[in-house]
Amino acid sequence: MSRWLALAGVAAFVGLVIWFTAHNGDQRITLDLGFAQFYRFPVTMVAFAALLVGMLVMLLAGLHTDLRVRKILRDRLIEEARAEGATDLTQRDLFDAEDAGGGKNT
Repeated sequence: MSRWLALAGVAAFVGLVIWFTAHNGDQRITLDLGFAQFYRFPVTMVAFAALLVGMLVMLLAGLHTDLRVRKILRDRLIEEARAEGATDLTQRDLFDAEDAGGGKNT
C-alpha cells in the first residue's frame, strides 16, 4: 500500500512540473544575482535551479547529524565487540581445557 502511495506522490509531482513548464515555458524574467544580472532568463530554469539548491542545502544540513549518528553507532559496535571479545576469551579457555584433557576422538 505504501509503495502505491509513494508512486502516486511521484506521479503527482511530475504532473505538477509538466503543468508548470507548459504554462510558464515562454515566461522570461530579469535575474539579478548581485554580482551579475541576466535579462530574459527562463522562469522554469529559475525554478529548477531553486529545487537543486534546496536539495543541496538539505543534504548539507543533514550531513552533520548523519555523521554524528554514524559515530555513535560505530562506538557502540566497538564497545559490543570488546564485550564479546572478553566472552570469547572465556570460551576459548573452556575449549583449550577440553583439548588438553584428551577430549579428542581418535
